[in-house]
Amino acid sequence: MENCLFCSIVEGKIPSKKVYEDDTFLVFHDIQPAAPVHVLIIPKKHIATMNEVGSEDYAMIGELHRVAQQVAKELGVAETGYRLINNCGPDSGQAVYHIHYHLLGGAKLGLLAQTSDSHAN
Repeated sequence: MENCLFCSIVEGKIPSKKVYEDDTFLVFHDIQPAAPVHVLIIPKKHIATMNEVGSEDYAMIGELHRVAQQVAKELGVAETGYRLINNCGPDSGQAVYHIHYHLLGGAKLGLLAQTSDSHAN
């Protein structure tokens, strides 16, 4: 999708600090972390929001959760706990309209961690 920040990161036009990559997903560090561990998990396929996920994408969304488990283990937060957040739409704070999840951990998290997409990259 033209002018999509995350599509540009997937295409390598914008650099990112990658944690994990395969044919379907990219995981990279948030440039303004809201926790000691704060990475973004995105599918390489452009889907604007969770509301646009179709039945053909359900298996991919399930696989995204497997990737989240793996990355949490690799980043050392699986045992102590982590938060997995998807913002959907403007009232949620979604600013980058490419479906993604924030994985946060590495500390005891408060009730709400700031995960506005304005600092994603």
